[in-house]
Amino acid sequence: MKKLSVILSVLASPALAAGDIPFFSLFNTNFVVLLAFLLFIGILIYLKVPGKLAGMLDQRAEGIRNDLNEAKALREEAQTILASYERKQKEVQEQADRIVETAKHEAADAAAKAKEDLKASITRRLAAAEDQIASAQASAVKDVRDRAVQVAIAAASDVIAKNMTAAEGNKLVEEAIDAVGAKLH
Repeated sequence: MKKLSVILSVLASPALAAGDIPFFSLFNTNFVVLLAFLLFIGILIYLKVPGKLAGMLDQRAEGIRNDLNEAKALREEAQTILASYERKQKEVQEQADRIVETAKHEAADAAAKAKEDLKASITRRLAAAEDQIASAQASAVKDVRDRAVQVAIAAASDVIAKNMTAAEGNKLVEEAIDAVGAKLH
């Protein structure tokens, strides 16, 4: 077969085709090309290439059809999942809104309670401050009285010391001892 193609190619050279050659001659390049084409088509048919090509195309079409069906199924599944997530998102949003509303109410209640607690604390502190002021006043009055008593005692002792004699002092001491003794027994 190789020899035949070499011979045909040599015989079908363009130099030979330049003359006045009939169409059905091997020296006519158009005829040789036609023969080569027909031979090529014949070989393709003999080797069943068109059937194989058709089978491959059918197989490819079937693969594409399967891919399309799978894609359609995946799309439907994705739409179902999307709808499910949208429902869940809506439920979660409603729950979040309820939580926020509850938190607002609780915050308002806590603020009111804190306000009441603050008022009570201020009242207690004012009462405690008033008690401390009263206590301080009482303590100051007591300190003033104690100081007045000390001054009076000091003044009285000075007056008594100046006006009293030793005999009178001894008599007073004896009377005080007797009074203490009487009170203790």
